[in-house]
Amino acid sequence: MATNLQDYELMVIFTPVLAEDEYKAAQKKYADFIKENGGKIVHENAWGLRSLAYPIDKKTTGLYWVLEYQADPQSNGTLEIQMNRDESVMRHMITKLDKYAVQYNARKRNKVNSEEAVTA
Repeated sequence: MATNLQDYELMVIFTPVLAEDEYKAAQKKYADFIKENGGKIVHENAWGLRSLAYPIDKKTTGLYWVLEYQADPQSNGTLEIQMNRDESVMRHMITKLDKYAVQYNARKRNKVNSEEAVTA
């Protein structure tokens, strides 16, 4: 199944009423789902609580999480069904990344990591 892996980025906005451990558990749930379906996690970034551009379900903030991963395109449909059924997910978006986006994300990550090392 892992022969046709493609690069994707998943952005999820979880409801802001989640406790820290529930937020982490929700992230783990979707990362594990991708791995169990033959995918590979490239990078994950929990942005935490951010203001929304417009209210969703009368909420003005959300817990953001961005996941870069490789997966078989078939598994994304099942992943989306899981997120649509999850009441803690306010919004989600899966974006297919081309090779330039993958390179950009890797460069950005490496630059941030090297800057953190300099300031630390």
